[in-house]
Amino acid sequence: MIPDAFKQDLLNRVDIVDVVSARVQLRKSGANWIGLCPFHGEKTPSFSVSQAKQFYHCFGCGAHGNAIGFLMAYAGLGYVEAVKELAESVGMKLPEPERRGAMPRAVGPDLFAVLERAARFYREQLKASPRAIDYLKSRGLTGATAARFGIGYAPGGWQALAGAFERYDDKALVAAGLVIENDGKRYDRFRERVMFPILDQRGRVVGFGGRVLAAEDGPKYLNSPETPVFEKGRELYGLPQAREAIRAANRVVVVEGYMDVVMLAQHGVANVVATLGTATTPAHVQKLLKQADEVVFCFDGDAAGRRAAWHALEVSVEALADRKAVRFLFLPDGHDPDSFVREFGSAGVATRIAEAEPLSAFLLRELRSRCDLATPEGQSKLIAEAKPLVKRIGVPGLRLQLVKALAAAAAMEPAEAARLLEIRDVGVVQPPSRFAPALADRRPMVSNEEWVLRALAVTPELARSLHVEDLPHDTPEAITLRAVVERIVTLPAPPRPLSSAFEDSPLLPAVRKAEADVLLLGFDAAALRPEFEGALRKLEARVKSLEIKEMLARRQTEGLVERLREHKGVSAPAAAGNLAGGGGRPI
Repeated sequence: MIPDAFKQDLLNRVDIVDVVSARVQLRKSGANWIGLCPFHGEKTPSFSVSQAKQFYHCFGCGAHGNAIGFLMAYAGLGYVEAVKELAESVGMKLPEPERRGAMPRAVGPDLFAVLERAARFYREQLKASPRAIDYLKSRGLTGATAARFGIGYAPGGWQALAGAFERYDDKALVAAGLVIENDGKRYDRFRERVMFPILDQRGRVVGFGGRVLAAEDGPKYLNSPETPVFEKGRELYGLPQAREAIRAANRVVVVEGYMDVVMLAQHGVANVVATLGTATTPAHVQKLLKQADEVVFCFDGDAAGRRAAWHALEVSVEALADRKAVRFLFLPDGHDPDSFVREFGSAGVATRIAEAEPLSAFLLRELRSRCDLATPEGQSKLIAEAKPLVKRIGVPGLRLQLVKALAAAAAMEPAEAARLLEIRDVGVVQPPSRFAPALADRRPMVSNEEWVLRALAVTPELARSLHVEDLPHDTPEAITLRAVVERIVTLPAPPRPLSSAFEDSPLLPAVRKAEADVLLLGFDAAALRPEFEGALRKLEARVKSLEIKEMLARRQTEGLVERLREHKGVSAPAAAGNLAGGGGRPI
């Protein structure tokens, strides 16, 4: 613990205006200083710093605090880290913490300087290596991007670093993970590799990631070992460079590779970081959720990517909080973020990010895929596999919705599901058949196209009775709906689940969202029937209205009276009767 007296002395010595103005542009306004809030996007300054009272306050988002709180919120630092940084800025020495239990790891006083010197050496070597430069150019990297991320090159030879340090036998080189010592012999850890310096939250070099230029040169990636200043499970590549963009978007995207971060940033998607060759850890998630309210994990769509995503879900559930969201994005087969952004650009990436799957939907879909829900055994397995995850979710509202969705999937009452899941704070919830029909109040929040997609997710057979020409094509949502219907009717049998027919299609995110809505809200065929019928009437009316407008624009009178008459009496197709009947298999 840091003594309260030390904290008060520190706050008396620092000037919050100096602390904030070093990171945010401020101007004098009366007795205070004002500027654009760094914690939410705005065009008119509402962020005020009081020099007399030594605190900041945003009249837009409500952010408020002292100099320590500002550093914690702005830089994502922990309390001790923020106090230490402020103390160093005014020449104060942080008091020794009380030692309880295990001794803290000793940190070499010069390791940061050693690592920074190595980083400068690698940057200089890149300029002198045509092979490395040609490799980076072949990957589409520009010089400006390489400079922004401090990318360098470790030349060949066993002791190239001897040219950067006066004493190659310095123990600090081994302690920093730059040199390996074995049987009295020393040699460079990184040789003939493109070097990506890893920075901590304060912008200091703490380690490196090295990539080979050719597959035959050894393992594709080699990372620094754990050192007194570097812990893989806590650091994120690219965080200092991404912090401003993360704050502006209030979203951070997590990828798996150094080049993914670098190339996405080069194409304008700058709010991206990467884990360091290790699985996502709880410390990673906690750090990410300090940076933004939304975390999007981006993985390849193959089996390895889905395993990594599931692990990320498992370590994220406890970190969830109100107003915080974790979502999952899977790229098409054959693509990683680097190749995807080069082919589809930042707009393509932005579209995929916007369609990323909520943690709850991914959890439900993944668990359902592991169980045969047509059998009592499969339904029991679903509840058993969900139990350890749902119990760890600390957001009551989300936990309640998951209980309802799991109950619907397992064909049991929500109260029974809550009992089996050992969830005691959700109360006695009503079965889906009672709460699902009461959807009229939600209607303004959901488009007609979405209601039809939800119905198709429950009863895919409905697509065969729909007439595509009766559906509009004047919005992206309408075009998506028409394409989904057209795809279904070309198949020999209705797909179950619906998304199984769209795994290779750009329509997959929209279909998955419809399935997630059905799961989370406990919809069944009977509950959806009135919404489906009403949505179809409105969609058909929109088609007629568009036709009439076109006819009027062309001054076409032939058939206009008939169209006007039809427009008054549009009715949903008889296919709606199949929604709750024997033609479908409710999920």
